[in-house]
Amino acid sequence: MQPTRWIAWAINPTGKGMVGSQSLVAYRNPNGILNAYTSPVMSYGTKLQEGNLSFQVPKISADFSNNEMIIYATIVLPKNMTTVSHVWQEGPVRGDNHLGMHPLGGDNVKSMGTLDLLSGKVMTTKGGTSGTLHFKQVHGIINAVSWGFLMPVGAITARYMKVFQSADPAWFYAHIICQSSAYLLGIAGAVTGIYLGNKSHGIQHSTHRTIGILLLVLGFSQVLALKLRPKKEHKYRIWWNFYHHSVGYAIIILSIFNIFEGFNILNPLKIWRLVYACVLIVLGAIAVILEVVTWALS
Repeated sequence: MQPTRWIAWAINPTGKGMVGSQSLVAYRNPNGILNAYTSPVMSYGTKLQEGNLSFQVPKISADFSNNEMIIYATIVLPKNMTTVSHVWQEGPVRGDNHLGMHPLGGDNVKSMGTLDLLSGKVMTTKGGTSGTLHFKQVHGIINAVSWGFLMPVGAITARYMKVFQSADPAWFYAHIICQSSAYLLGIAGAVTGIYLGNKSHGIQHSTHRTIGILLLVLGFSQVLALKLRPKKEHKYRIWWNFYHHSVGYAIIILSIFNIFEGFNILNPLKIWRLVYACVLIVLGAIAVILEVVTWALS
């Protein structure tokens, strides 16, 4: 059976775009049963769960005929609200009444506008969210490559290459290049994150943002630690090593966790989450193999 579709229309009383909108949702499940309900959209990763809106909706229903679905609803808006931003969207209905992600291109990223309730005039914003969507994609790619890939590769390089005398001092420079590139790209990722935060109209992903800030601070502390690195024979070198390694591993763990937090927010196609998980598995397998090899050589 071909998947059916869901439709949604929403008013955003606090800003423009998807996040913060108060939506009316309807879908026809594979058994042909129509469902209509309200759903507040609080993040880009919404699953359109049923919930109360910021204004009253005394009646809501849906009708399906001639391959068209229509939502009927009575809404009670706050007083003196004469102009509202509204958005609309559609997407697939999968098994178990799961509302799938809408397409991320074409008209689906242009479906927003302004509605004047007094005159009935409707203005459509062309391409209103495409810029934000582009920054979301750039933000995700930069941080996945920097914090999520280069940082672990740099750590693996430092831990296992230095065992081989022929790799000294090449391992050190490879480690510096990986970590420095990762941190510089991470700063670029933070800039795009700040831009997205300013565009979120008050809706903040606090966990993702907090970990991102912490990663920048910890990364900068590693840069300072490099400048303060004592010589190998210095009595404080053992404590410097402990600090450097502990903070380094903490950065990697937090980075991986935050990337999956980003997946939950961005809600991309499942293939991207799977690809990154496979990359982590490959890096982990390489680390295990090198651990065995270096243990045998020591």
